[in-house]
Amino acid sequence: MENESITQFLGDMYQNIDIYDNYIDIFGKSFVSPISNVGQVYYKYYLTDSAFLDNQWCYKLKFKPRRKQELTFTGECWVHDTTFAIRKIDMRVVEDANINFVEDLAVVKEYSRVDDVQWMMVKEMLVVDFAARKDGLGFIGRKTSSYKDFKLNTTLLDTIFEGTEKIKVLETSVKQDDAFWREARHDSLTDREKQIYHMVDTIKTLPAFRTYVDIVTLFFTGHYEIGKFEIGPYFTLASFNSVEGYRFRLGGRTGPKFSDRLRFEGYVAYGTKDEEFKYMGGFRYFLKTKPREAIGARYKNDVVQLGQSENAFQDDNILSSLFRRNPADKLTQLESYKVYYEKEWLSGYSHRIAFEHGILIPLGKLDYSYFSNDERTKVRNSINTSEISVFMRFAYREKFVEGKTGRVSLGSEYPVTQVLYTGGMKGVLESDFTYHKLVGKVDDIIKVPPFGYTYYAIEAGKTWGEVPYPLLNVHQGNESYFYDYASFNMMNYYEFISDQYASLFVVHHFEGFFLDKIPLMRKLKWREVASLRGVYGSMSDENKSLLVNQNAFSTLSKKPYVEAGFGVENIFKILRFDFMYRLTYLDNPDISKFGIRGSLQLTF
Repeated sequence: MENESITQFLGDMYQNIDIYDNYIDIFGKSFVSPISNVGQVYYKYYLTDSAFLDNQWCYKLKFKPRRKQELTFTGECWVHDTTFAIRKIDMRVVEDANINFVEDLAVVKEYSRVDDVQWMMVKEMLVVDFAARKDGLGFIGRKTSSYKDFKLNTTLLDTIFEGTEKIKVLETSVKQDDAFWREARHDSLTDREKQIYHMVDTIKTLPAFRTYVDIVTLFFTGHYEIGKFEIGPYFTLASFNSVEGYRFRLGGRTGPKFSDRLRFEGYVAYGTKDEEFKYMGGFRYFLKTKPREAIGARYKNDVVQLGQSENAFQDDNILSSLFRRNPADKLTQLESYKVYYEKEWLSGYSHRIAFEHGILIPLGKLDYSYFSNDERTKVRNSINTSEISVFMRFAYREKFVEGKTGRVSLGSEYPVTQVLYTGGMKGVLESDFTYHKLVGKVDDIIKVPPFGYTYYAIEAGKTWGEVPYPLLNVHQGNESYFYDYASFNMMNYYEFISDQYASLFVVHHFEGFFLDKIPLMRKLKWREVASLRGVYGSMSDENKSLLVNQNAFSTLSKKPYVEAGFGVENIFKILRFDFMYRLTYLDNPDISKFGIRGSLQLTF
């Protein structure tokens, strides 16, 4: 395995499948263990044989699921007659389990009693058949692990259990020669396994395979690699809005072949209605890669949509243009300069320090008008700000799959905490305001098998100082027909603004708990989902009095904003539809009390 990060991740996975857990987590799904405390609710057991295994009398127990399409296994195990410990187990996921892209998964585990005291796992074999559809193109992953030379009741140093990583990968361990592996392997390779090595090396050189890889990369990253450069993203090449008319954008970035540490990126855009060019350029340089430490800078002069979550399709995405619920007529001309330094202290624990200077000018129907002097006699409609920010994120034991310059988080089993402080500095580069903002957020996934899992996010924030409303908290709305898990899907942009607030997002995924029990519906493998979102906040009289038009938006001082929904996901394995209901502030103008939101998602 030549990718160092994937090597580390696979090494950590050696410990994940524990048959003694009541529920076994496989690809994010909670499978009921055959020896779970609630096993009799899900399995039928048959005593089929008894025999000596290594001079130990054992009973052979076969098991199969009681019902179709539940997350269970079928197989057999040998149980020691005296300790009732598992001597060997051979099991595979049931054929009709509600899991995507896994056509088959088999697990074999063998245990041995060490010093006639403790049962230890001595061998584990895992085989997974991945495929996008049944009988379609896919690949098979195999992993064999063996353990020996156990020592019991020995004194160990405390430092062994400390450290920042579960598994550290040495640079020399990523690729070794055949002589090393002949010496290090507990078992020699079979002829079949040797053929697999040769086959993989051959496939990498096939033009058809390279084309397939390029297409998959283009789909997921939005960029097309040309030598040392990557052109894209393709979904922003053309779009439209009320201010710019038809917008055309061409951008790109340097790729890993240019540099492992340095990346440049930028774009140029043009609007046919405003006849203006927009552009962005920046760089990021890694001072260190393990752990990560980087500096960067960016200049941007573009039309943006404030009050939109980072998860949403940005306004210059063609899908955002095609599936917009309202005209994009409340935009902002933003010119900003930004420099930053970021450092990862441990895996999952990082911070970022940044300085940003920005000039904001409202466009379309948007109006920033505020009084610029204490006497409330002068009015301005643009904002000049300079601010320094400190961001901290802590995700205990978070795992990543890393490329040369980018990486993808595989999540953490623990709550993720984020804190952001922003301070405005009046007079710096002609900045107009002094203010302080503090935002804290905690989110996590709680698994409640067999009823699925719950995602929650709790966030609170406060702004100190008199500032125009774009510098306060503009609660994130969604004016698209696409579902956005990070925003209020029935709230319009700029509808609610606060200088102090607290919010709660809760989404529960039932994972087909109900639909899988309906005979005809279970064939579809649809899954149920329910959500609840709310935010409560207020705005000080000082900030209200700063505004010329106090009726341009609403505050949340009377009652919280609440919306709820239910939906179905895993439609054709990629589609999700949510039926959303707005529960409060139903008399606000230009709002919808009910809406259907769709989204695309790839999950197991």
